[in-house]
Amino acid sequence: MDEKVILLIEDNPDDIALTIRAFKKSNIMNKIVSIEDGEAALDYLFCHGKFEDRNCLDIPSVVLLDINLPKVNGFEVLKAIRENENTKLLPVVILTSSKEEQDIVSGYTLGANSYIRKPVDFEKFIQAIQTLGLYWLLINECPNSSSRL
Repeated sequence: MDEKVILLIEDNPDDIALTIRAFKKSNIMNKIVSIEDGEAALDYLFCHGKFEDRNCLDIPSVVLLDINLPKVNGFEVLKAIRENENTKLLPVVILTSSKEEQDIVSGYTLGANSYIRKPVDFEKFIQAIQTLGLYWLLINECPNSSSRL
């Protein structure tokens, strides 16, 4: 996959819309795939269920992961990503409203690449998304998909 896709795993429709709006306002026009629960996110990443026809070699460039998700929480999603040979190097940014120290520690312990608390102020949120997008999509160098296998 040549296109740099952002996988947004977020259950709150308002936060999904806000994140997409912030990317657009920052002129980051990458495709955003939005998944609303942890179980569906794992199905997407590992080509199960309704995503079984998806090409599993098309790994997103970055995952934006909320930790408070229905069905399977974000920490379990992160753990599964790190345990899978195809996704273990996939950049995962926890993007959440939680500022609990234990959540931050758990995120990094499980292999998150970054932990960002969602700012309440929209302008600060746009700045955070712009910085995140520029770093993970333009500046950061990741192994290509074939190197992950």
